[in-house]
Amino acid sequence: MSSALPDTTLQAVLFDLDGTLVDQQSAAAAAVVEWAAEHGITDSAVADRWAELSEQHYMRYQRRELTFPEQRRQRVRAFLDVTVSDDKADELFLGYLRRYEAGWTLFEDAVPALRQVRAAGLAAVVFTNGNEDHQRYKIDRLGLADEVDVLISSETLPAGKPDPRAFLQTVDRLGLTPSDVLMVGDSLEKDVRGALAVGIDAVLVDRYDAHAEAGVRRIRSLHELSVVSSPVSGS
Repeated sequence: MSSALPDTTLQAVLFDLDGTLVDQQSAAAAAVVEWAAEHGITDSAVADRWAELSEQHYMRYQRRELTFPEQRRQRVRAFLDVTVSDDKADELFLGYLRRYEAGWTLFEDAVPALRQVRAAGLAAVVFTNGNEDHQRYKIDRLGLADEVDVLISSETLPAGKPDPRAFLQTVDRLGLTPSDVLMVGDSLEKDVRGALAVGIDAVLVDRYDAHAEAGVRRIRSLHELSVVSSPVSGS
């Protein structure tokens, strides 16, 4: 699980947001259980079913098959098994969204990791597949605005992670090259393998020890992340 980074050309660390810095999964699970009960759905698979539908339709948004509001509406219609107008679907989703946003919390290792990166002279970049406005609101709401140098949402890119274009255009936007950055995230496919495929080093945040045999650099906590200072200009 070694996460030390000996490459002294490192200039920036790209952090995924949900599941890496923010405990999105717990917030979503708690919110949907309460919201579903309001609609008479109380089975034990509520959270898992919502998570599966969310992933399915969110990936369609990342492939630009749906807009951000459309993927929300599709999730509501499928989960509640209803045929409703867009306005009604938006109203229904709001019942979930209010609970979800109220449940957002930071992982306790998030701020120390961001501060370690910046203290080493590196840029702390949030690179997320989330909607830009919603993720910026999340960052502000959780007090991360002063801990992060740059927010890059895949919404402003041709596609989301793990599409190579998402990584390469993010690096280009930072004025860097793939060898200058490190990707840190909780998704083996989207964050880590997507980054490695284009020559970006990556560390998997495997909080629940789900990928012990993945064959990638892996840590259980951001406290294990170790970065080295970038070279001083002219030294």
